[in-house]
Amino acid sequence: MYKIIPSTLLVFLFVLVSCSSVKSTQKAINKGDYDKAISIAIKNLEKNKTKEKNQPYITMLQDAFKKATERDIARVEFLEKENQSRNLKSIYDLYNGLKYRQERIKPLLPLRILASGKNAEFDFVDYDDAIISVQKEYATYLYDEAKLSYNQGRVNKMNYRKAYDDFQKVSRIYPHFKDIDALMEECHSKGTDFVHVAVFNETDQIIPRRLENDLLAIDTYGLSDFWTVYHAQKNRNQDYDFDLELNFRRIAVSPEQIREKEIIREKEIKDGWKYLRDRNGNYVLDSLGKKKKVDNMITVRCKFYRFTQFKSSNVNAVVKYIDNKNNQLIDQFPLESEFVFEHSYAEYDGDKRALTDGYLDLIRLEAVQFPTNEQMVYDTGTDIKQKLKRIIRRNSFRN
Repeated sequence: MYKIIPSTLLVFLFVLVSCSSVKSTQKAINKGDYDKAISIAIKNLEKNKTKEKNQPYITMLQDAFKKATERDIARVEFLEKENQSRNLKSIYDLYNGLKYRQERIKPLLPLRILASGKNAEFDFVDYDDAIISVQKEYATYLYDEAKLSYNQGRVNKMNYRKAYDDFQKVSRIYPHFKDIDALMEECHSKGTDFVHVAVFNETDQIIPRRLENDLLAIDTYGLSDFWTVYHAQKNRNQDYDFDLELNFRRIAVSPEQIREKEIIREKEIKDGWKYLRDRNGNYVLDSLGKKKKVDNMITVRCKFYRFTQFKSSNVNAVVKYIDNKNNQLIDQFPLESEFVFEHSYAEYDGDKRALTDGYLDLIRLEAVQFPTNEQMVYDTGTDIKQKLKRIIRRNSFRN
């Protein structure tokens, strides 16, 4: 049931919400959360900066901006006096924050204070020179830190990766600084692991060549590891950090089977019509004196023979991660997959009107040729490939 809310109640609710927002802004200022207060004030003034009810937000915005700026400038001055390289990031972030805060307010100006008839005053400062200066100093600091990891790359590839991440930080704040583009490319090249992928058959069954090709088509796996490259064909000029081996341990294919099941179905159906008789064998007449007709119901019976062709294949394998540096097994993961071929068809003896649609559909089918053992193993391989892909994605070569 819908109720009409009186207009006076709507006005009251609007005023209540507005007061709550004003209180939240002032509370944020009192707690020193100046940027939260600035955000609330800006959000309300963006809707209508000339509205009288929004006047409190102008004065609170002015107050919060002044206090936030004084706080951040004091912090910058303190950090600069410490003269520690580790403070450069904080100084850089503070200067950017000071500039960003001003840029948020500028589109709203001028903001008129009705009580005084004057515009709100905001002491804006050009921080660009300070940002550029500390930006270069901060980039130089990060660059030197990255070069330390880079110089240790010969000891461990992970150092090249760390250097790459550090150079990337430099690139974000100072694109194309010094020679970082070339250094990042070199770090990526030297920090990348190369993995040789191979398939081994330890069973007495033949693995279909196309299955082996599919499993080794590593480029179709959709892997997106920035630091790992997989090769199915070994490159003589490449030193491989790791081997990934798929070892088939057992391949079993069941015999071809045909399972038979007999079902007897009965159903009462309409078979024409007949004259209705009473218990004494006399014809029953309708209101016009004519013989009354009724459906002639009979019971039909049918023997239904369902045949199911069945054949299955099962493959057991193990995935091995091998470190070529010391020729040691890092880890191994069991892998098992099964594929089932099943086809049903049917025959009948008797009146097929006793059968439902599901049975009739099977009668229309015939026996098919069983897949070869090679095809069965190949069909099992589709699942093997998906499981191998999941293993690679979930398990890295380096922890």
